[in-house]
Amino acid sequence: QVRLVESGGGLVQAGASLRLSCAASGFTFSRYAMGWFRQAPGKERMFVAAISWNGRTTGYADSVKGRFTIFRDNAKNTVYLQMNSLKPEDTAVYFCAASGSFGQSEPAYGHWGQGTQRTVSS
Repeated sequence: QVRLVESGGGLVQAGASLRLSCAASGFTFSRYAMGWFRQAPGKERMFVAAISWNGRTTGYADSVKGRFTIFRDNAKNTVYLQMNSLKPEDTAVYFCAASGSFGQSEPAYGHWGQGTQRTVSS
């Protein structure tokens, strides 16, 4: 059974740095690209960051470029999202997802976590 479990959500102040984790099980993690998406209140889910199966290629949404870093540890079956200089507009439910190919397209991601709420206060 495929499982993706996010952790690291909560309430922080603007300017803080925090890390989200996503623990994977039930599939060969090292063969999948991984992505982070987020959904703000009243808005559609959007792409945040992606990383290739071997970690050598990453991609980011313009809104987080230079502040967020995605990385993975295939030995631990975990992907991370390091978030620095958080802004109130980063408030959202954050989802991790797995895809057979690297990219930003949400339909390409076949496995999803349940999401974790991250709230940034001003």
